[in-house]
Amino acid sequence: MKKKSIFIIALASISLFSCKDFLDVKPTNSIDSGETITTVADAKVMTNGLLRSLVTTSYYGRNFMIYGDAKGGDATIVSQGRGLDALYVFNHSVTNNNYSGFWADGYNAILQANNIIQSIDDLVANGSTLDFNTYKGQALTLRALVHFDLVRLYGKTYTDDPASFGVPIVTEKLKHDARLLRNSVADVYKQILEDLKDAEALLPKTKTNGYVNYYANKAIQARVYLTMGDFTNAFAAAEEVINSKVYSLYSNSEWVGSWAAQFGKESIFEIAIAKDQGDLGSGSLGFYYLKSKQNNALGNFTASDYYVNRLGEDADDVRWGVITEDELERKAAVYKYVGGISQPFKGDGKDVFTAVNIKVIRLSEIYLIAAEAALKKAGPDAAKAATYLNEIRKRSPNLVAATAATVTEDMILNEKSKELYGEGQRYWDMIRNNKTITFNDEHVGVSLQHRQKTINRSFYKTILPIPQVEIDANPELEKQQNSGY
Repeated sequence: MKKKSIFIIALASISLFSCKDFLDVKPTNSIDSGETITTVADAKVMTNGLLRSLVTTSYYGRNFMIYGDAKGGDATIVSQGRGLDALYVFNHSVTNNNYSGFWADGYNAILQANNIIQSIDDLVANGSTLDFNTYKGQALTLRALVHFDLVRLYGKTYTDDPASFGVPIVTEKLKHDARLLRNSVADVYKQILEDLKDAEALLPKTKTNGYVNYYANKAIQARVYLTMGDFTNAFAAAEEVINSKVYSLYSNSEWVGSWAAQFGKESIFEIAIAKDQGDLGSGSLGFYYLKSKQNNALGNFTASDYYVNRLGEDADDVRWGVITEDELERKAAVYKYVGGISQPFKGDGKDVFTAVNIKVIRLSEIYLIAAEAALKKAGPDAAKAATYLNEIRKRSPNLVAATAATVTEDMILNEKSKELYGEGQRYWDMIRNNKTITFNDEHVGVSLQHRQKTINRSFYKTILPIPQVEIDANPELEKQQNSGY
């Protein structure tokens, strides 16, 4: 199905919330979106719809998660043509393999968030005394998260060129003839932080399964600040989440089983997958990471030799517990998103369907953010960096613990790779740190034409082109197309 432009979606958003495809339950009435929120229950329904829009296969439900592994060197392919292989080979152009779903679904979610925010603001302005704080806070936080994802996909990383083109900032309902142009990377990050800060005081500090709370907001802030190279603020945000004790790390004996359960004690922000929204069929996230003759899984992506060797530093690393043989008889097929290898395709404990919830942010990532930020912040604290790193490094029981004298950036990034493979993080870490990414092309069997074996962020295809459908809707965007396309 052809993707719609952001500007076409803007017109459709006027009545978006009455569309049952985005809602878990119907609103208490069916009138236009501008008047739909009349009760707190309505606001919850619309938040459910916003969350569901984030886990389409074009976004967190599959493609965005694979993007970070396929482009970061932790994943490789065995054969071209199995689906999403263009992400790995960087075969992107304005008209082909531009993954316009990121743009369309991202702005669709932003428009939903804006509808929630404006509807609540209108009710409060008209004298409503109902408490909508948590839902406005969630909408602001999610609007920030989506802008953050989009600016990383389509703009240079903040630590490279913050003055370069980012993405359009959208903070209000759009009219049908809206023709927004790209804001700078710096301006997009400014808006992201403004939304996150505005949302803080509105959100609860208790664990809220499936929804955004105060600490999910802080965890996103930690990610954003780290990406900006603001290590002092990244460290502060990460430590606040850790010190809250609302979440706790899995023990080594718990880690493998956590992938067959919902809303575990490490899940800071986990989005529920509904029965009709990505069960473990051939198009699901989990399916793309494994090879299974019994389930006709093709093995679209498999762990690279570089990743396998990294994890192989300790044969007793608990994370081997979600990895089994791929078609090359390498232990490199990852079963995180099918619920593990002991009972694959049983999902995460839902009664009537098997789809595994999307873990957007886990506590282990926050420990590793704290470690990197402690090492790099003004007034570096190598002892704390080692302490936070070792809490995750314990998953490799035979490795020597890091110390203030031995801890390095590469140790932290390698540990993050081991912990978060399949969760879409490696590429962003490599790009923001301007690391050289080396691809394990030896298994592909054909020469690749769209990139070299090694790249860094100077390669123009490390950011996606603005899709042709958007340029057709707004010709002025062609003047702001990413260089090289």
